[in-house]
Amino acid sequence: MAFRFHGVDHVQLAAPPGCEEQARSYFGGLLGWEEIKKPASLRGRGGVWFRCGRHEVHIGVQRDFVPAAKAHPCFAVDGLDELRGRLTQAGVEVRDDDARTEEGVRRFYASDPFGNRLEFMERGQP
Repeated sequence: MAFRFHGVDHVQLAAPPGCEEQARSYFGGLLGWEEIKKPASLRGRGGVWFRCGRHEVHIGVQRDFVPAAKAHPCFAVDGLDELRGRLTQAGVEVRDDDARTEEGVRRFYASDPFGNRLEFMERGQP
């Protein structure tokens, strides 16, 4: 094969115009992700970028924005219970998912400030 994939470089979530401060508050403040400076050529489009572990999450402005209620990224985390507590303390609704697709995997869902579905999962010991 003449090509090969290395994995996911970034995930982009859509948000409405003027989303930047809410995105910074949620992804940067609440989740603790580092903000990444956007390239100068893309700053005029709005939105904001973050680092999540080794990957990037881009919040992009979509003029006719509709939240993604089913499609979603899944973020692997250590300390799932602590994250759940932080989110619920901040007033974010957390929806548990007891369906175990693999032994030792726990997960829950929450929405970002714009209504996009996010999954957070932790792999434990089998």
